[in-house]
Amino acid sequence: MATRHAVALAALASLATSAPAAAAPVPDIAATAEVSPPSAPAAHGQHRGMWRPHRGRIGPVSFLLRHRAELALSTQQVERLEQLRLDATRDLIRRGADLRVAELELAALRRAEPVDLAQVEPKLRDIERMRTEFRLARIRATEAAKAQLTPDQRSKLRTLLDERARHHRPRGAAAPTPA
Repeated sequence: MATRHAVALAALASLATSAPAAAAPVPDIAATAEVSPPSAPAAHGQHRGMWRPHRGRIGPVSFLLRHRAELALSTQQVERLEQLRLDATRDLIRRGADLRVAELELAALRRAEPVDLAQVEPKLRDIERMRTEFRLARIRATEAAKAQLTPDQRSKLRTLLDERARHHRPRGAAAPTPA
């Protein structure tokens, strides 16, 4: 395992020294994606990212900003939503990094022989608490964004989301029945 890491680090180092200074610009992830929580451990040989943009999906605040014309957002609303998106993305990236560190610490504890369950159990509970806090932070950010909308804009948002759901529904799937 250590050899594989050494080879990877050497490859990265050679890329860093051989790449031109004006390499491709870093994309603005906050503008185009939502941060997702670390997923459950992947099977051996599968890649598992700790945080990543959802493919083909944008975050709820970005959705509102992308549809600013249809929702008739004011300049003030756009400014507040952009600030909310920045703050939420910054927070979620930090939470994701903390969670990743905790996962690394758990992996180190599990490599011990024998595994000390007295240390593993609290670490595992801490990781699950962090995952819950991560998801709650995303929900809070979404609700804070929706709170910026007027009742009419919320109604328009529901219509946009319904249209999107119909567009993304698998063929042959029945429409959801209203409650």
